[in-house]
Amino acid sequence: MMKELNLDFYRFSVSWTRILPNGFSDRINQAGLDYYNNLINELLNNNITPFVTMYHWDLPHNLQRLGGWANPLVVDWFVDYAKVLFDKFGDRVKNWITINEPKQICYEGYGSDLKAPFVNMSGIAEYICAKNILLAHARVYRLYDEEYRKVQNGTIGISLSCTWFEPASDTLDDNQAALDARQFDWGQYAHPIFSREGDFPAELKKNIAIKSAEQGYQKSRLPELTAEEVALIRGTSDFFGLNTYTTKLTYRDASLDGMYAVPSYSDDIGAVMIKDPSWPQAQSSWLQEVPWGFYKLLVEIKNLYDNPPVLVTENGWSSSGGLLDDDRISYYRSYLSALLDAVDEGCDVKAYSAWALMDNFEWKNGYTEKFGLFEVDFSIPDRTRTPRKSAYIYREIIRSRQLDLNYEPEDFAVDSVSSTTERGRYNYSSYSN
Repeated sequence: MMKELNLDFYRFSVSWTRILPNGFSDRINQAGLDYYNNLINELLNNNITPFVTMYHWDLPHNLQRLGGWANPLVVDWFVDYAKVLFDKFGDRVKNWITINEPKQICYEGYGSDLKAPFVNMSGIAEYICAKNILLAHARVYRLYDEEYRKVQNGTIGISLSCTWFEPASDTLDDNQAALDARQFDWGQYAHPIFSREGDFPAELKKNIAIKSAEQGYQKSRLPELTAEEVALIRGTSDFFGLNTYTTKLTYRDASLDGMYAVPSYSDDIGAVMIKDPSWPQAQSSWLQEVPWGFYKLLVEIKNLYDNPPVLVTENGWSSSGGLLDDDRISYYRSYLSALLDAVDEGCDVKAYSAWALMDNFEWKNGYTEKFGLFEVDFSIPDRTRTPRKSAYIYREIIRSRQLDLNYEPEDFAVDSVSSTTERGRYNYSSYSN
């Protein structure tokens, strides 16, 4: 599939337990090393650059039993794991992402029951998790910088999930609500790493401190970062890894006080997020096509953080299935057009990566939401993969290095690629999913 698209690079994640079955570095699984060595070598043999994410949410069960990302010792466990990856793969892997989407790990996994491990202690657990993730990322960055970079000559950073929150009106309240939402959603992780001053954003600290005092807590529910920790974290990314999909309208309504649990992440923000019904809707309820929000997000990152190099590490659209996916094509074209507009504004965007190569297991929604350029037939053992129309469009963008909004692939026909005979041409079941 990668060769069919002529990809320049391929981003994949390493499963912690495939390398360290017990979670700790006392036992290294050779079969796991073999699996990733084979993948890395095959990519390089085909002139595809491996881009490796160390952690994409699958924490070893042994470590979760000890508290997972709510236990400060997880910082040391993650450093030990990273050292194994650098030692075993760093001679060939020159592009590293430490952690994928801290907000989803912390808020959705620890502050709610949206994702594993379903800790669901909102207003407390996600902030403990956030501090530990920032420290774990920073320690691994410093490890690479001090012990591996001169020899392995690579880059290392983090990927943050960022939604653009647009004020629902021009009022001061709605503008402040949108700013607060952005700082809670991604500034909580970006500001300590990419800002000149470091530390958590001022809006975040202020909101949580005020709410905590009102609720009778002796101190803020947001753990403090010491001066030493602020210095450790600040500047620990060679690029801004950006996962982004959509935009929300944001407003503040005093009459809605009490609509959220206390304490909670949502109550701390004190804002309401909605979608405009006119925006094109994906299969995923949370996902709408709003390309101007992508443009505003890129410009905001440029202005807030001294124009860091940006790698768009995720951007994509879900459908219910089918090979004729003009809605996905519209999304990619509009978002890439917005990206180019941001580049014209001086944004230092270095790379773009579509989510996803093929249909995947979409967490609690299973296989009902299809994000793939290639459709996977989950009803048969071979899991046949067939290119959607969007795959042809994406291949042409890569080939031509241009965004032709009128291009129509001559070699795509729904009737032919849907047939049993033609599907056999694109049977990629021998490749790892």
